[in-house]
Amino acid sequence: MAEYKLLLPSMGEGVMEATIITWLFNEGDNVKEDDSVVEIATDKVDSDVPTPVSGKIVKILKQKDEVAKVGEAIAILEIEGEGAASEEVKTETPAAAPDAETLKTIEEPLQPAAASNVEFSGDLYLSPLVKSIAQQENISETELKSIKGSGLEGRITKEDILAYVANRGSQPAQAAPVQAVASAPKPAVSAPAATIPVNAGDEIIPMDRMRKIIAENMVKAKQIAPHVTSFIETDVTNVVKWRNKNKAVFEKREGEKLTFMPIFVKAVVKAIQDFPMINVSVNGENIIKKKNINIGMATALPDGNLIVPVIKNADQLSLSGLAKAINDLAYRARNKKLRPEDTQGATYTISNVGSFGNLMGTPIIPQPQVAILAIGAIVKKPAVLETADGDVIAIRNLMFMSHSYDHRVVDGSLGGMMLKHVHDYLENWDLNTEI
Repeated sequence: MAEYKLLLPSMGEGVMEATIITWLFNEGDNVKEDDSVVEIATDKVDSDVPTPVSGKIVKILKQKDEVAKVGEAIAILEIEGEGAASEEVKTETPAAAPDAETLKTIEEPLQPAAASNVEFSGDLYLSPLVKSIAQQENISETELKSIKGSGLEGRITKEDILAYVANRGSQPAQAAPVQAVASAPKPAVSAPAATIPVNAGDEIIPMDRMRKIIAENMVKAKQIAPHVTSFIETDVTNVVKWRNKNKAVFEKREGEKLTFMPIFVKAVVKAIQDFPMINVSVNGENIIKKKNINIGMATALPDGNLIVPVIKNADQLSLSGLAKAINDLAYRARNKKLRPEDTQGATYTISNVGSFGNLMGTPIIPQPQVAILAIGAIVKKPAVLETADGDVIAIRNLMFMSHSYDHRVVDGSLGGMMLKHVHDYLENWDLNTEI
């Protein structure tokens, strides 16, 4: 018998720690290789940690709500076999070493040439990466305390401090717009208890961790970007016919469901290629035009929360590839199998409000993107068709789409033309398109 230390695995660049949500097994329980033993949460996503070995959990080192760092032991397992001791060394040591090397690789380019005089008190928690950036940029502790962190429990993430640095450098020193925003009262996701009467029979439900993050991100998104929304109604009869013709063949061939989402994504990607200034972010007074087209896919979770996994390089995928990527991300999102990197890097987002039977919606633009498309329910309705013999009324499959965009950098002409091109691609969908 030998002991095996279960380590918190690496979870992607910039993710240095996670909070224990709940243990799925207790001390004394036997687990099998690849069993999910604990649920963890980062500031990006919730996920499970599987065990790479079979054995008995003899000690849990990190309890619920405690924070563990990448490479840190969170539990001790008792494993069997003569080679158990050597297997532990072989498994544990390399697991820790790459994390240290990764951390070194991430931090080294950010180290200043000379030692920085900036020091921080112990009550201000900073990850090694954030601390390195702060020291390089000579950001004082007072400035750091003014930054509204979007990470777990309000902690400052890499994205927060890089955004602060970008805005800090692009504005006149006396104006200090970022500091003014950061030092303003933090928008509360709930009002003080004294201002909201609680009557007999009312139920008070504390927000869970993910709901708090969603609430803070939505308030931030509305404060940063002036939203404008355009609407259009689209005849998707050809899309419906094409899917009905191909879905059984595709499922038999690939073992995958063929939904409407790959078609919507394909149309959006084409429209982004027509109007690349939709695929941008705002950085202070600069516009960053993104090379990659990464499509966020708003996904409702069983607990009622929302998460946005990302289809990376969607412009490089075929319809079949999009269908597989979408199905995989949706499945892993609903089963808490997403990795932090699966929710990072989106340059444009699609929200399918039609999946709830809604005709249309006015979605909030996720930062730092500048536009989001909401797709409504497909409904059979009478419509006027122009034919060689004159106008006729026919039953068609119609759908509303709404396009919200950031009016700082996207005017009505660009936002409207982008939406019209998505509309045109869907209305003129080729029934002979191969899957």
